[in-house]
Amino acid sequence: MKKEKAETGNFENLLSQIGAGLDQFQKFEHQDALHPDKTWRKALDGPLPANGVGIEKVTEILLEKIIPNGSPVGKPGFTSFITTGATTASTLATTAASIASPQRYLGTAFNFIEELSLKWLAEMCGVKTMEGVYSSGGSVANLIALGAARQSAFEKIGVDPAADGLSRKVSIYASQECHHTIQRSGGVLGLGRRAIKRIACDREGRMKVDALLCAIEEDRQAGILPMAIVANAGTTNTGAIDPLLAIGKIAQKNSIWFHIDGAYGLPGILDDRIQELYHGLELADSVIVDPHKWLGASVGIAATFVKDRELLLRAFTQEPADYLEGSVDQMTEGSPIVEHSLDDFGIPYFDYGVELSAPCRGIVMWAMLKEIGTEGMRQRIKRHNDMAQQIAQFTREHPQLELLIEPTLSICCFRYTDDRVADLDSLNQKLHRQLVRENQYMPSTTRVNGKLALRPCYVGAQHEQPQADELLAAVLRIGSNLAAELFV
Repeated sequence: MKKEKAETGNFENLLSQIGAGLDQFQKFEHQDALHPDKTWRKALDGPLPANGVGIEKVTEILLEKIIPNGSPVGKPGFTSFITTGATTASTLATTAASIASPQRYLGTAFNFIEELSLKWLAEMCGVKTMEGVYSSGGSVANLIALGAARQSAFEKIGVDPAADGLSRKVSIYASQECHHTIQRSGGVLGLGRRAIKRIACDREGRMKVDALLCAIEEDRQAGILPMAIVANAGTTNTGAIDPLLAIGKIAQKNSIWFHIDGAYGLPGILDDRIQELYHGLELADSVIVDPHKWLGASVGIAATFVKDRELLLRAFTQEPADYLEGSVDQMTEGSPIVEHSLDDFGIPYFDYGVELSAPCRGIVMWAMLKEIGTEGMRQRIKRHNDMAQQIAQFTREHPQLELLIEPTLSICCFRYTDDRVADLDSLNQKLHRQLVRENQYMPSTTRVNGKLALRPCYVGAQHEQPQADELLAAVLRIGSNLAAELFV
């Protein structure tokens, strides 16, 4: 049998080729991956390879068949969801970490920067007294925060829920506009998805404080333990910010954990024009933010901040393991001098969340802040908020457009109107699909107070002011054509 030969190739040359291919992709001159003319599926499909083709051939396939048929998420006109393409600094940092530090542990520069970047991020987002841990996204970040809330609530009644399980029913209060990951957290934490009590919102998408008070009182009367209140600092639907100060005071008065989901909207605090909306942030017991949303990080980076990180340790410790604890000399007072990165795990993030194996995410946040600083981030946030306001102002003044909710952050919800059309939801749904298929301006849709809305959300580093004007022009053109077709 022929002996297999490992193909390593020239790393520098191959990386250069991939870089050139990605630069070409970033011009966005290619057709969409599912354009009818595309044939990449047939070229890529095949049986499990028995023998390898070598790294050079793999690179060739990447360049010719895979990269050109990638996602439209990074495209400047993509405004569908609260996600975006990574900035150059983020991409370089991710690549560096994947080779130089495949895990975020041990006494390395990467582990040091993991903690340093958490401090920087907390300070930038107005929670500098808190400590944190990175995770893969808002789903896990909320899970970690609510795991701390569960630990706190049950410890107050003499129970260790992480070690011994749950002893009674609880409630988590979250608005009707909360992200569905809150419900999933309830299920995963053993509380039950139905433990999440949905609190009514006003027409601006903000939690009603009086409804919250009623729900808490009802549960107390029923013997249900109020465990946590979840407020939004920028909802996914519309970017609404709940009355954080009022909710925080209710949580404080009733000794209930106060969690703020700022996955998307927390960086909005950098816009001095709306900073007062974040008053009450100082009352939070936990806060999350996703750098892979508005800050331009590679997808897979979120942060959970808590006032007391020891609660995370008690909630998520995996208990000692011989192969781990026996392999290092965890540094304590009186320990020998550290002489090797394997002498210590560094900050034990594996006991602050649900991941043991995890990449170095902090290096990405560090690289982005080192590149443009807080002021660079502030300018980007304000530019995106201005784009939403620009659309809102144009919509207010145009007879064929209707603003469905005043924008708070960088999301604007509006629709095309025509007095002759009875079903405006259907018209705007068709308008949206045509917009997407034109492959230039791609917002999503949502419902606002029962009406279907076009929902551009500006979070990408490549989102610039002219794109708002161009989207509006496309909406008016397509809307006019569709409405005319109905009355030919």
